[in-house]
Amino acid sequence: MSEFFKVAIVGAGNVGWHLALSLENAGHYVTDIYSRHLRTAKALSKRLYNTSVTGSLNLSQSDAEIFLVAVSDEALEEVSASIKIPPHAIIAHTSGAMSLNILSEYHENSGIFYPLQTFTKGHTLDFKKVPICIESVHQSIETVLHTLGSSISNEVYSVTSEDRKVLHVAAVFASNFGNYMLTIAQDILEEHDIDFELLHPLIVETIDKALNTNPAESQTGPARRGDIRTIQKHLKFLRYEPKLRKIYKLLSASLKENYS
Repeated sequence: MSEFFKVAIVGAGNVGWHLALSLENAGHYVTDIYSRHLRTAKALSKRLYNTSVTGSLNLSQSDAEIFLVAVSDEALEEVSASIKIPPHAIIAHTSGAMSLNILSEYHENSGIFYPLQTFTKGHTLDFKKVPICIESVHQSIETVLHTLGSSISNEVYSVTSEDRKVLHVAAVFASNFGNYMLTIAQDILEEHDIDFELLHPLIVETIDKALNTNPAESQTGPARRGDIRTIQKHLKFLRYEPKLRKIYKLLSASLKENYS
């Protein structure tokens, strides 16, 4: 194999979309896009040079040397069991939570190609800064996946399935739960006709401090300083929002316990 690969993308969702564009921009040839929903695959193919679109998992006649499976975790086992690829091709999934075994049970030349980032179609990001976690039981396959990853990112790491699971759990807390807190804050403000943009400087400063010092050391707020009076005022304010009141109490109690 050369350092420019023929790659098939299995799945045309957020991850597959960004991978396909980044790989082609790096000089690789995206041969095929698979999706159960042909409309999404066709929309992606229009952004690429010369890519075949298919709704069939029989890709045994594809020219691709590497197949990147970027489907949901719920669909991954079914796709792994059903997909047919050329005998010597490499297949790797992009999941942070699923083990290598879900592929290796069906395919000898299997691996992991996990980009640790949140992806949204149409939202531009610098893929060079996206950490890519690589794994395979075969060193030769890991080397190929590392080469592929290094062509689109400056942050490529060999990571075991166990460590990837740890990373994924931490990522959910940092990204998914963190974003949900922002959603709650926006909903509270909009309910009272207050512009969410008023919180933007606070959010930026909070993230900046966490990244440039230490999240534990930069923690502030009433629960951090044990300000029971303010906490009670907030809970009184939230008395008509039992779900949010429960979340506030749970997080405040956890913070107080952590810093006591």
